[in-house]
Amino acid sequence: MKLDSLKISNAINKIKIMTRKGIIEEIFSKALFADEAKSYRIYYRDFHRIKESTLPEFLIQSNNFQTIPINRIKKIEKSNTILFERNVVKDE
Repeated sequence: MKLDSLKISNAINKIKIMTRKGIIEEIFSKALFADEAKSYRIYYRDFHRIKESTLPEFLIQSNNFQTIPINRIKKIEKSNTILFERNVVKDE
């Protein structure tokens, strides 16, 4: 599936609103406009499980962060290099 430029633009605008120019926005922007987006792996929380997908798949699945909010992203990797990782705190 290909993402059209409008869908990408909407996703970036949504990220800007939610993260206020945070590290996730920077990573997504670089991946979508200057790099190979399929090489980025997104790990996100889905109830009590962590799911994995490529960046283009994640943007489609999340419906521009409507069904999967940005705060559920736990880790972003590119070529086995961790670019972002959120600290996970478990309930006792």
